[in-house]
Amino acid sequence: MIAVDGPAGSGKSSTARGVATELGLRYLDTGAMYRALTLWLISQNLDFGDPATVARNARRPVIEVTTDTVSPTVRVDGTDITGLIRTREVSNAVSAVASVPEVRTHLVAQQQAVLAGACAAGEGIVAEGRDIGTVVAPQAVVKVFLTASEDARAERRSADLTADPGATPTVTRDEQKRRDTADAAQSAMASDAIKVDSTALSLAQVIGLIVRVAGERGFPLAGHPARTG
Repeated sequence: MIAVDGPAGSGKSSTARGVATELGLRYLDTGAMYRALTLWLISQNLDFGDPATVARNARRPVIEVTTDTVSPTVRVDGTDITGLIRTREVSNAVSAVASVPEVRTHLVAQQQAVLAGACAAGEGIVAEGRDIGTVVAPQAVVKVFLTASEDARAERRSADLTADPGATPTVTRDEQKRRDTADAAQSAMASDAIKVDSTALSLAQVIGLIVRVAGERGFPLAGHPARTG
């Protein structure tokens, strides 16, 4: 198991999926689960900023994620919402939802079940998020804490939101700072994690670095096509 943690815009998702593809492992985006719950709360006109309201409703929607490295999907109550959870509205609300203890308890248990299932099936997995190496999977063989400068992270996130004309790098950087503050409690780096600053590195370089470390820890480096699930 490989854990990839780090702040928004550091490149966790692209990196984790790239590593999973290179090593023929499954891929779990834990942040997508928090985003799915956030979108559901918004769709139900519930106050996502009120911890008590969020706690009462945390277990109501059925949230499902696949571990397909090529096309991971997210469903809520059977409906595919994969493309709907990446909006600025969800991004700016998800930290408030994810900080509620009842939410974390519920979704961390689901995440651990997915990881346990992959291990039981004899299939490795790359999990990415904010507290994978410290809470969700402290037993991970490889732990990476991926970071980058504020400007680089804002530029990357803004590029992901090209359909939203309001998502300029400056606006995105300000929103990012607020998320960093709100997510601080869940963003600790594991003591045995490798810190990788991706500011001046290409995606291929970051993936290559992690793959090399994984090889040193016993992961096979070739001959294993990416698994889906």
